Amino acid sequence: MKNYRPIIGITMGDPVGIGPEIILTALCEPAVYKACRPFVIGDAQRLEAAKKCTKSSLHIRTTDTPDSGRYECGFIDLLTVSKCDPENTYWGKPTAQTGKAMVGYIIRAIDMAACGSITAIVTCPINKMAMRIAGYAYNGHTELLAERTRTDNFAMMLAGDKLRVILVTIHVPLKDVPSILSMEKIVQTISIAHDALYERFGLEKPHIAVAGLNPHAGERGMFGNEEENIIIPAVNFSRKQGIDVSGPFPPDTIFYHAAKGDYDAVVCMYHDQGLIPFKMIHFTDGVNTTLGLPIIRTSVDHGTAYDIAGTGKADPGSLIAAINMATHQAVKVQRFKGSGFRG
Repeated sequence: MKNYRPIIGITMGDPVGIGPEIILTALCEPAVYKACRPFVIGDAQRLEAAKKCTKSSLHIRTTDTPDSGRYECGFIDLLTVSKCDPENTYWGKPTAQTGKAMVGYIIRAIDMAACGSITAIVTCPINKMAMRIAGYAYNGHTELLAERTRTDNFAMMLAGDKLRVILVTIHVPLKDVPSILSMEKIVQTISIAHDALYERFGLEKPHIAVAGLNPHAGERGMFGNEEENIIIPAVNFSRKQGIDVSGPFPPDTIFYHAAKGDYDAVVCMYHDQGLIPFKMIHFTDGVNTTLGLPIIRTSVDHGTAYDIAGTGKADPGSLIAAINMATHQAVKVQRFKGSGFRG
């Protein structure tokens, strides 16, 4: 495994967001090429436009297959999927054309990962409204990935050096969360988290915490009964399955203890419950990874940043972290599953 360099497919994200820029700045790092073989899936003209605003000297080399990539620092190996009209494409201005292009990158990457021509996917940011303009009804990457890979049981994890959070519910209105939560869904999320921490993060005995839904984790029914009726039974059932899981804990304290290293991950009941503490700690280096898929996928933990797109100011830290995590997961999976994964 010492010389194993997996092929990591990097989707460009929204062509008029900061994706093209952070790809160029991230792939200036020699350390990236020492660890993996980055293969960009996107649009040559948009990368050339990004070269001007970042003053990049990287050479863009188009190729038809990952096997023919050069994978040397100083070059970007690119599979061209779209050709956005330069006369009608502007930084920070999404259109139906750019929305269709960014979805096309993701679909191509998923299919390549599914057949083994790339080992993992790293996704640059997309815009949900741009997806809608282009005619797609997905709420984001996660739902598209799940549908394309025919995956029913999946979960979103946000991961950094100090904190990992996994979400039971993802992009749903806060008022709908209590009615969507169920013992089965929480058990499923705990199980997915445990398996991923073991297989993809290399933790022999992962220790998982579960956050309550209500203030003070319900205070024995005083502030809500979801803990007593749903969450505690889910935790108890998961323990019987051999998983080292504890909780539910009050949401206002559990993240402090997890960030100190007392737990390997926290299962959270809804989107902002997990993302607010996570981004307080890992705003520039956080990584989004989808668990439960038959393929490896990580992503930057930020949006398209239309307000600074085309200025060359975007920070590539989250993308570099996402590439590193995808590489780390690929190595772990290769170790666990052998020849089932290519690289």
